[in-house]
Amino acid sequence: MTDIFELLKGKQNSKGDFQKQPVIVQGITGKYGTRHTKLMIEYGTNVVAGVTPGKGGQKFEDTVPIYETVKEAVDKTGAKISIMFVPAKFFLGAAKDALEAGIKLLVAIPEHVPVQDTMKIVEIAKQKGAIVIGPNTPGVMIPGLIKIGIMPASPFKFGNTVVLSKSGTLLYEISNNLSNSGFGQCITIGIGGDPINGTRLVDAFDMVKDYPNLDGIVVVGEIGGDAEEVLAQKIIDENFEKPVVAYIAGRKAPKEKRMGHAGAIVMGNYGSAESKITMFSKANIPVAKKPVEVPILLAGKMKKK
Repeated sequence: MTDIFELLKGKQNSKGDFQKQPVIVQGITGKYGTRHTKLMIEYGTNVVAGVTPGKGGQKFEDTVPIYETVKEAVDKTGAKISIMFVPAKFFLGAAKDALEAGIKLLVAIPEHVPVQDTMKIVEIAKQKGAIVIGPNTPGVMIPGLIKIGIMPASPFKFGNTVVLSKSGTLLYEISNNLSNSGFGQCITIGIGGDPINGTRLVDAFDMVKDYPNLDGIVVVGEIGGDAEEVLAQKIIDENFEKPVVAYIAGRKAPKEKRMGHAGAIVMGNYGSAESKITMFSKANIPVAKKPVEVPILLAGKMKKK
């Protein structure tokens, strides 16, 4: 499996420091891409190139070179990470461009991507040994080192807790609660709210479970689908012993209710909050009733270790 931490941090130098890994921005000249590229650079993310067809040869903010294709950008910079700010209708072509150029971590921001397009890209990523986060993701972040996405900076502080979230807003809120309670994060991953994701909750768990000095994992799920149940079964099967706590959004929603995310659809008991809470209980994962309770549950689990 591709090591997401090595992709994001690189390898330590002789002083024990990590190098800021180069990042390409696809759709850097659009309104959304421009805004968030500025914020990523401000945070300290090493944005080395942009890609916008028809605007090759220009520079973003007079400093970041813009190329016609991802292959050109990769050839010039050696980057293995790309973030996409392109309209959904261009997702398939832009993602293929990235993966075929050698990108190993693709963070896909656009929502309303056709399911068939996402499925095609997931298959290509598997063939290439690449990680796709999203689509419809807020991004991925190692606090204090690199921010690849649209998340605000203030809720996050570095530490040894992992946050895996299907919801962008709740990722921010719960990370903020954790930070304020002394539980910083070694990585946060926004899974994305679409029915098909490049990285499922269970995939993200596999990426982070062996992180050295891991204190615990927080799972932010929501009604719809069976991602949380699959993850709970994985934790049971592997007898994973580090503290895991969870929060499920939409637990009071009416049955067979379609929520804001395309993936949040409940039919009968399938995808219901009850189904997810029951499976988490079997895996000894307490589920908070409110986001503010998550750090309390995590502290309780850590004391029992």
